[in-house]
Amino acid sequence: MSDSALPESDRAPGAPHPRETPMLIGQDAAQAAFLEAFNSGRLHHAWLITGPRGVGKATLAWRIARFLLAAPPADAGDGLFGEALPAAAPQTLEIDPDHPVSRRIEAMSEPGLFLLRRPYDEKAKRLKTQITVDEVRRLKGFFALSSADGGHRVVIVDAADEMNVSAANALLKLLEEPPAQTTLVLVSHQPSHLLPTIRSRCRELRLAALDGPNMAQALSLAGVDSEAANTAALAELSAGSVGEALRLVNLDGLALYAELIAIMGTLPNLDRGRALRLAESVTGRAADDRYALLLSLLDLALSRIARTGATGQPPVIEAAPDEARILLRLAPSPHAARSWAEIAQTVGARVRHGRAVNLDPAALILDTLLKLRSTAADLARQHGPT
Repeated sequence: MSDSALPESDRAPGAPHPRETPMLIGQDAAQAAFLEAFNSGRLHHAWLITGPRGVGKATLAWRIARFLLAAPPADAGDGLFGEALPAAAPQTLEIDPDHPVSRRIEAMSEPGLFLLRRPYDEKAKRLKTQITVDEVRRLKGFFALSSADGGHRVVIVDAADEMNVSAANALLKLLEEPPAQTTLVLVSHQPSHLLPTIRSRCRELRLAALDGPNMAQALSLAGVDSEAANTAALAELSAGSVGEALRLVNLDGLALYAELIAIMGTLPNLDRGRALRLAESVTGRAADDRYALLLSLLDLALSRIARTGATGQPPVIEAAPDEARILLRLAPSPHAARSWAEIAQTVGARVRHGRAVNLDPAALILDTLLKLRSTAADLARQHGPT
C-alpha cells in the first residue's frame, strides 16, 4: 500500500484532512492571539491548542505551520544600503494556496515541517493505538536534516493525548530545550491527561464550540449542503464540533436520533416492534460506526432528559420532532431528573461492559430500551401518568 493510501490517524472519517482545509471558521480570537504574539516578537516556542473534538484545532495547527514556514524572517527587508527594513505586521494567518509552502505542505513534502502522529503498523495492518517514543526520536533526524538552511521549523503533534508515557517524556525534553528557530504545536482534546510539565511549557490557545451559523459555514466548506442539512440540530447534537457533525451527516445521525426520541416518546408503553427494528439496524460489521453513534446518541438523549427535569425547561433547539414535549413528559420534575441521571450511569456502565465482552449489539440496545421503560414505569407509578 502506498503512503498516500494509508489511513491517517489525524483525519476524521468523511472529512478532508486539516492540511487540506482552506479556512478556519469561528476561531478568530485564537488566531488573533497567535498573530499578536508573532507581531510583538514574543512568539512562544510551544503552543497547546485545546478544545472539544472537531472544532478546528488541527486546522489551526496547519494554518500556523503554513504561516510560520511562509513568513519572511524578521530581518528579511532589503534597504537601500543593505540594511534590514521592518516588514509590515501580518493581519491574518492566511497563506496563498499557490504559495510553494502551501503546495509542499499539501503534498506532505515540506522539509521544514514534521508531523508527529500515530503511525500505521504495517505488520498488523492498522493504525497504532499510541504515539510511541520511537516516533518522537525521529525528530532528531528531522532537526539534523533541516538545520542547514537556517529557516524556521515547525512540529505538529496530533494528538498529544495519544502519546504514551515514554513518548511524552521524550517530547518534554524538547520543550525544555527547544532547538533554535523551532515552533512546536500540540493538538490536545483532553489537556488534563497531559503531563503537567508539558502543559506548563506551552502557551494555550483554547478553541470554542461553533454556533449554528458558523457550523453551517464550516459544513459548507466540508462539502455538505448546508441548506439541505438541519445545521441547527447538527450544532446542537454535536456540541458545536464540526467533526462530530460530519459523523452525524455521514451516518444519517439526525434520523437515528429522531427515531430514538420517537421510541422514547412511547414510554412507558414501549413500542417493542419499533425498538427491535432500531436495535437490528446497528448489527453486522458494516454497521459498527452506526452502532457506536447510536450508543453516543442514547447517552446524549438521557442527559437531555435529565437536564430538562432539573431545569424545568427543554433544550432551546429541538434536535428531533416533538422532542421538547417528550422530554418534558418523561422528566417533569427534579426527582424525575435524578432517576434519569441514575439510569444514565447504569446504562453507561452496562454499555462499556457489553462492548468490552462483544455482547450482541441488538441485544444490548434492546436491553437498554427495556431498562428505560422500567424507569419510565416507576416514575409513572410514583407521580401518576405523564
